[in-house]
Amino acid sequence: MGKAIRPRTSRDGVRSLKTPLSTSSRRVAQAIDALRHGWPLVVGDGPVLLPVETGIAGAATAPQMLISCARAATLKLINQREAAAPHAPVLIRGPEPFTLAIARPIADPSLDLANPFKGPFRAESLDWQVQAEAAMELARLAGILPAFMVGPAGAGEAVPVTADDLADWAETSHLMIATRAHLPIGASEHTEIVAFRSLDDTREHIALIIGDQVSDRTPLVRLHSECLTGDILGSLKCDCGPQLDAALAAMADEASKGGWGVLLYMRQEGRGIGLVNKLRAYRLQDQGFDTVEANQRLGLPDEARDFATAARMLELLGVSEIRLMTNNPRKVSALEAAGVTVVERARHQLPANPHNIRYLATKRDKSGHLLD
Repeated sequence: MGKAIRPRTSRDGVRSLKTPLSTSSRRVAQAIDALRHGWPLVVGDGPVLLPVETGIAGAATAPQMLISCARAATLKLINQREAAAPHAPVLIRGPEPFTLAIARPIADPSLDLANPFKGPFRAESLDWQVQAEAAMELARLAGILPAFMVGPAGAGEAVPVTADDLADWAETSHLMIATRAHLPIGASEHTEIVAFRSLDDTREHIALIIGDQVSDRTPLVRLHSECLTGDILGSLKCDCGPQLDAALAAMADEASKGGWGVLLYMRQEGRGIGLVNKLRAYRLQDQGFDTVEANQRLGLPDEARDFATAARMLELLGVSEIRLMTNNPRKVSALEAAGVTVVERARHQLPANPHNIRYLATKRDKSGHLLD
């Protein structure tokens, strides 16, 4: 048996959370909170922006809207080739001022069949590109549709933030271990759960350490992104639930042979677009689009997960070398870029079912997953 290892912690096994929250990170956290509540924001010296999905200023009107490049292509405002970055911002003007009632069907492509007639619109020059891109990223972080009313009258006081604030907000050093405890699970009674908390993010990621953490055995590691529909409800549209169960079983088997495993459960639903937007993508899939097309049609990236946070979690656990369970080469590259040594990629493919055959084929053909 190798020597047990554990990262340096306080007496109760918890990392200190004394790192101060910077002013810029505070502004980003406040901006995300504002978008979730439907309040307007202003990015730097750009115009006031009111989120279309959550906006509560019912009487607000605006001459323009900010939408995604992919949405603009769907509305025939730009050539599809110009939509190479689906979540890039486009400024549009309609024949009459936008209200929230008018703007919401424009923003949400999953409502197109129920609201087929829109416009005519025209795309206009955007001379505040950096601020617009920051606003679209804030919308993704808030889990709402990337669409805003621009310069709305009657929207109320705007919450200020700057584009530069986002870089500081994404700094992974803010993440710390909050607590840890023994947690027997079905796969293995010898399991420890570790909770992580960031000063500027409400999402709490966790790790399950299965077996004894020893220095002379490289752990089997799985990065598993939260999937409510698959992990909890048993959805057949994806392979998330079976992948989670199989990963825990494989780690338990490692532990029975003197090894150990780490499952990082990342609170990044829908590959980082959030639960509600993932369900919107499901609705678009019901209309015939594949999973990549659905995300793009929503104006959201197909891959928006934060793998640097996973690397930080491993660092806090004292893990620098791993055997990674994944079919996704991008995970390997992202972790290695963040300083984690991946000594082996362990194949992690589960049998398909009639409901997820197309989903798996799309992951293979469009997202580069190594599937047979």
